[in-house]
Amino acid sequence: MHSPEDSIHSRSGPAYGASLDDSIGFLLGAAYRKVSLTLLQQLRDWDITPEQWAMLARICERGGRIQRELGELTGKDKPTTTRILELLEAKGLIVKRADPKDRRSQRIYATEQGERLLAETTPVERAALDIGLGALLEEERAQLRALLQRIVKPRQEGSNDGR
Repeated sequence: MHSPEDSIHSRSGPAYGASLDDSIGFLLGAAYRKVSLTLLQQLRDWDITPEQWAMLARICERGGRIQRELGELTGKDKPTTTRILELLEAKGLIVKRADPKDRRSQRIYATEQGERLLAETTPVERAALDIGLGALLEEERAQLRALLQRIVKPRQEGSNDGR
């Protein structure tokens, strides 16, 4: 007779497909942590974290957005977006300006200092990715990027691309 504990253990091994080393979610998280930690270490001299860097990059790419849009573009919730924007503003890397069409909203722009910092650190971000993805060939990196983009940006409803 099997105990409930035996039943749990019998479904948790590689034969059942539950090995953590085979879990896409675990592997994505581990890969993210590896690259993020490398980037965090590389960005120390600029006093900016990877999440602040990503927000600043989005602001430089698409300046004049409101906070909600920036949160959506970076995959951050409202409190996290607020915290990051407050830190970037305190560092003099962004400014908020009243939206002329809606006084309740503020448009967010990078300052010259923010644009300079991003220009200086973009090669640092690329180098951190090279360290994190060093085991992959360029063709494999392109394939990984394409697959991740499909996950992050699911096809639009009504799209007729045959998938």
